[in-house]
Amino acid sequence: MTLRKGDKTTISIQEHMAIDVCPGPIKPIKQISDYFPRFPRGLPAAVGRSSSSSPRPSPSQPSVSPAEEPPEDEEDVERLLGGAHGSTEQPAKSQAPEEVLDPEGYESDDCTTLGTLDFSLLYDQENNALHCTINKAKGLKPMDHNGLADPYVKLHLLPGASKANKLRTKTLRNTLNPTWNETLTYYGITDEDMIRKTLRISVCDEDKFRHNEFIGETRIPLKKLKPNQTKNFNICLEKQLPIDKTEDKSLEERGRILISLKYISQKQGLQVGILRCAHLAAMDANGYSDPYVKIYLKPDEDKKSKHKTAVKKKTLNPEFNEEFFYEIKHGDLAKKTLEVTVWDYDIGKSNDFIGGVVLGINAKGERLKHWFDCLKNKDKKIERWHTLTNELPGAVLSD
Repeated sequence: MTLRKGDKTTISIQEHMAIDVCPGPIKPIKQISDYFPRFPRGLPAAVGRSSSSSPRPSPSQPSVSPAEEPPEDEEDVERLLGGAHGSTEQPAKSQAPEEVLDPEGYESDDCTTLGTLDFSLLYDQENNALHCTINKAKGLKPMDHNGLADPYVKLHLLPGASKANKLRTKTLRNTLNPTWNETLTYYGITDEDMIRKTLRISVCDEDKFRHNEFIGETRIPLKKLKPNQTKNFNICLEKQLPIDKTEDKSLEERGRILISLKYISQKQGLQVGILRCAHLAAMDANGYSDPYVKIYLKPDEDKKSKHKTAVKKKTLNPEFNEEFFYEIKHGDLAKKTLEVTVWDYDIGKSNDFIGGVVLGINAKGERLKHWFDCLKNKDKKIERWHTLTNELPGAVLSD
C-alpha cells in the first residue's frame, strides 16, 4: 500500500483490535492455588506456595543476561515437576510440615464445610419422655443451585433405627442459617434406654424432584444426660457415619406400648390396661397404620383369654385407655405369661403384625421387673413402657 505525502495512516478496526489483544508474548496466568492455602487434588502443596517471581541474585552470584534467562513458563513447568518428583536442592528455609490433603479435595474441616447445630436434650424420668429441642443451625453446606439449602432435622434412636422411631422438624426454605425452635419428643423412654441408646441427629436438604440430600449429623449417647436436667449442645456436624449392620434384625424395634398391671385381691384377678402406643411402624402406603392391640394370658387351654382393643384409624401414636380383667388366683400368676401384640387392621386382606412383647416370669429386663412388681404389690396399679419387637417367640403371626 502506497501513501501520498501528507496523508494520515488509517488503521481498520480489525487491525486495531488485533493490536490491543496481542501486545506481545503471552505470559502464563497464575494458578488459583497461588492465592489460596488449599490446592486442587493431585497437586503438591509446594507448587502453590512457590513465589511467582524468581529470587534476586545475590552479589556473589554471576548475573545472567536476559538472553540466557529461561522463560517464565519453563520455570513454572520446572517448579511443577520438581515439586512432584522431588528436588535435589536443599530449601533455604525450614518449612512447616505439609498439611495432609483432605481426600475430598477442596473441603476443609467439617465445621466450616457442613455447619454447626444448636440443640438441647432433656430426659423426663417421671414421664418416660426424651425432649429434643432443635434450636438452630449455622453455616450449613449449600446444596441447591442458588447456593442455599432447604434444611430440616430428623432424629433416630440407635441401635434399632427405623421409620418407627424417626422424628423430624419442619423444612425451612432457602437458608443456610435456619432457626427452628422446635421440640420433638420420644415417649416410652426407659432408664435402660438411657444407658444403651444413642440419639442420631441428622440435618438434610429437602428436594422436591429428587431424593433428599444428607448434609451432616451428630450422635449423642443418652448416658451423657442426667435425669430431669436440660443439657445444651452446639456441635459441628460430621460426615455420615456407618451404621452397624450386624444388629439382630429379629429384634428390630417397631414402637413402644404403655401397659398397666394390677392384681385386685377383692376380685381375685389380674387387671391389664392397654393405655397407649408411641412411634409405631407405618404399615400402610399413606405412611400410617390402623392399629389395635390383642392380649393373651398363656398357657390358654380353653382359648378364652383373648382380648382385643378398638381399632384406631390412621395413627402411629394411638391412645386406647382400655382395661381387661382375668379371673385368676394370685399363686397361679407365676406360671402365666402375658402376650401383647399390636396389629394393623386391613380391609379385605390379612391384618399386618406390627410388633409384640411378652411379660412373665421367664422374661428379661423391664418386662420381668414389671411382672415381678405386679406380683409383689397387690392392689397397686403399675404402669411401664415396653419396646415392641418384630418377632415374638411362640406367637402365631396371623389374626
